[in-house]
Amino acid sequence: MNPPARPTQRPASSGARPASANARPAGNRPGLVKPAPKAKARKARLLVSKIDPWSVLKMSFLLSVALGIVTVVAAIVIWTVLDLTGIFDRVNQLLGEIAGSEGAGFDLRQFASLGQVVSFATIIAVVNVVLLTALAMLSAVLYNISSTLVGGIGVTLTDD
Repeated sequence: MNPPARPTQRPASSGARPASANARPAGNRPGLVKPAPKAKARKARLLVSKIDPWSVLKMSFLLSVALGIVTVVAAIVIWTVLDLTGIFDRVNQLLGEIAGSEGAGFDLRQFASLGQVVSFATIIAVVNVVLLTALAMLSAVLYNISSTLVGGIGVTLTDD
């Protein structure tokens, strides 16, 4: 017995595709791959029951020092802008008109020179550093005391 003869020619294409190629989801263009389904976000419910006062002290000290530096720089910038725009001269002129010509002349720059403004801003910044650091640490200690009574603050964290 001879094996059946294999055809040497391909059958004429009738424009029909195999069944797997014709089955495509509605609304998708041919050749696009369907995206993988999104994974569900995980949720974790945590309880903040204690805050370490030492870490609060370090963090609040660094942040209040940064705020102090911003205070001093802002005072310098504001004084410079006021000086460059001529506000001090206008205030001196206004006070001279109010006091009359008998006045010896008031100079605002004597009372609010750049050095005095920077010194005052530095003093305010140092006081703020001490107060903010102490208040933050006191807040952490009070939170720890109150969280032993009520259990703390519940926080829910999720993955995005």
